Amino acid sequence: MTVDQTKTPLFTALKEHAGRNPVQFHIPGHKKGVGMDPEFREFIGDNALSIDLINIAPLDDLHQPTGVIEESQQLAAEAFGADHTFFSVQGTSGAIMTMILTVCSQGDKIIVPRNVHKSVMAAIIFAGAKPVFLKPVRDENLGIEHGVTTSSVKRALDRHPDAKAVLVINPTYYGVCANLKEIVEIVHGYNIPVLVDEAHGVLIHFNEKLPMSAMEAGADMAATSVHKLGGSMTQSSVLNIKGTRVSVRRAKTIISMLTTTSTSYILLGSLDTARRHLALNGRAMADQAIELANYARTEINRIPGLYCFGKDILGSEATFDFDPTKVNIHVRHLGITGYDVENWLRDKFNIEVELSDMYNILCLITPGDTRDNVESLLTALRRLSEENYNIRQANELVIKNPKIPQLTLTPRDAFYGDTEIIPFKESADRIIAEFIYVYPPGIPILLPGEVISQELIDYITEHVEVGLPVKGPEDRSIEFVKVIVETPAIF
Repeated sequence: MTVDQTKTPLFTALKEHAGRNPVQFHIPGHKKGVGMDPEFREFIGDNALSIDLINIAPLDDLHQPTGVIEESQQLAAEAFGADHTFFSVQGTSGAIMTMILTVCSQGDKIIVPRNVHKSVMAAIIFAGAKPVFLKPVRDENLGIEHGVTTSSVKRALDRHPDAKAVLVINPTYYGVCANLKEIVEIVHGYNIPVLVDEAHGVLIHFNEKLPMSAMEAGADMAATSVHKLGGSMTQSSVLNIKGTRVSVRRAKTIISMLTTTSTSYILLGSLDTARRHLALNGRAMADQAIELANYARTEINRIPGLYCFGKDILGSEATFDFDPTKVNIHVRHLGITGYDVENWLRDKFNIEVELSDMYNILCLITPGDTRDNVESLLTALRRLSEENYNIRQANELVIKNPKIPQLTLTPRDAFYGDTEIIPFKESADRIIAEFIYVYPPGIPILLPGEVISQELIDYITEHVEVGLPVKGPEDRSIEFVKVIVETPAIF
């Protein structure tokens, strides 16, 4: 059956419904904006407020779609090369949690990279699963993490053939991909499903110049952010499912359990139309973004003291392919940190970047960019170089990544266990009951259930003293930490 990708069943129904201007005796209480703060109403506009609706019969219900939402999801499945697609108004985090909770129950093992998004760990806690960590490959030149290698996945499966799933990030935040097709083939050899965190990869399915998408590689499930790079509104994503290794019915039940019953039709409508735009124009949209990004990359590499990786990074197991629209600018040779650059760009040029770490800033070039945007960035970076290059001493690239700690309790048991608060500097050899993330590189340093080592205390303290953001613990200053209560020994 050929599907008509020009259609937008849900958005069309929303516009028609708003056009009929029905008298509403249902939520939302602002009633098309009339009962709302006037300044906000004027700013948002009556069109948007007229489609801020709920699951009444003509508009279908995301929790049990049988009409226009079901039709829209079927069009999305065809566009993304999936067998089934579910819309998520809980962002990609909701889709990632759904993937894990669909395949994992209490005590089940799941193989995951250490540099996972926090939603993965949240789902592992909810499920009571046991994470088996893969160490991502560290880039010694850039100070960033890439993906996991095929050989590390092989080794993990040899040791844990009873794992319920393998989760892979494709592409990474910085746009780098391992050989996903090969990883999928290896994992499927054990008849285990592959789950893909595709938060940063919505465009890759629509242009052959970009890395291979999860569905194309034969993965079983993928959580794909349409809002990040594909033109829908913030918080709207899709969950794509393919094949028979995963129960679609269970996935549907779980995503419904995690989703608000007051689903936003503005978000759903934006997903429906973003899918149409990608299906019809995705290749051209990506072409334009790639061309602009490659122009930016060439120009940045001409600026003294700056480096932006491209095809030169390819060739290792962890760097099989990359997405050129992620423009990562290495600033270490200017003698300043990525954080310094982020703040400087904001203060001096009114430019906001996607992220900064010790040595890099990341700029995303999307179908929403223009040549003018890129020129503004280049002008700012040229000035940055003039003010810093050969004036300051270049920072040495210091990569101290502590060993992955020993997991002695499942994250769930630690998170919900009997806990006490103790000074962080005195916590060596205790089991932590909360998260500690250090940025950079955004990898969890300690997760609930892991043993705190003196090496980790030193590492984290050093980061805090340098002023780098540390996230996760209830005590933001990291002076105190929550640990599992120890039962005293009986003599």
